[in-house]
Amino acid sequence: MIPRSFEYLRPSTLQEAVQMLDKYEESKILAGGQSLIALMKLRLVSPKYVIDITRIPGLSYVKEEGGKLLIGPLTTHDAVENSPLIRQKCPILSEAASRIGDQQIRNRGTIAGTLCHADPAADIPTAFLALDGEVVALGPSGERVIKASEFFVDFFTTALNPNEVVKEVRVPVLPPRTGTAYMKHARREGDFAIVAVAAIVTLDENGVCKSASIALGSVGPTPLRAVEVEKALVGKKLTDDVIVAASELADRGISPPSDIHGSAEYRAEMAKVFTKRALRLALSRIGG
Repeated sequence: MIPRSFEYLRPSTLQEAVQMLDKYEESKILAGGQSLIALMKLRLVSPKYVIDITRIPGLSYVKEEGGKLLIGPLTTHDAVENSPLIRQKCPILSEAASRIGDQQIRNRGTIAGTLCHADPAADIPTAFLALDGEVVALGPSGERVIKASEFFVDFFTTALNPNEVVKEVRVPVLPPRTGTAYMKHARREGDFAIVAVAAIVTLDENGVCKSASIALGSVGPTPLRAVEVEKALVGKKLTDDVIVAASELADRGISPPSDIHGSAEYRAEMAKVFTKRALRLALSRIGG
């Protein structure tokens, strides 16, 4: 199937793109196109205007500033996966990017694109939530910062206004003695997750868990934090017994769907299994 007809617009600046979004109703931003074009071909989405921002200069970058990594909206998944800065300072984001689709998709898809698409089974949103990341949105009234905890609103729905575009993505530089892991259960490599877990744990100098951030994907309309698991970890030495007991709480507060890939009950059980595996892997990656 081919898309319905649309008008193609190509702004020269991000501000011009915002003006187009504000002016034209039923318009969509085209970045990597890995989600939008597929939906347009299926005619699940039929925008009257497609605003192509791929030629706007200066929107693909990774840099460190003020204890955060600043990532341009057009930075591809491949660039995120292979960035030395991200691998060193925030490795869970690189790991999540490496699990996306195949190499062709990673070459074209962008970090802002996957966040704005807001598929609860996608890889980057789950890791982004565990990181307490931020999105810098640009609209007619200027910029505003949206926290990851507030960005994902519902299935394929974000807190962005219709006339806003992502200007930048920000994630923290992780502190010393931190281990991370992103794991997902899927039919085959590159598929969307049946269940995904992003785990970040930080130990103090005595080996006690100082902070824990666990995010789950594909267990509800948005990625969500496993708050009960986090509470069960903080303040304790992460023995395997502690990890096993905490992981049993991963099904608290989730509302997984039932579909051809797995029932809600199966997903709830896999949330516990993969939380345990991700925590063990994250702990094994903590340096001295």
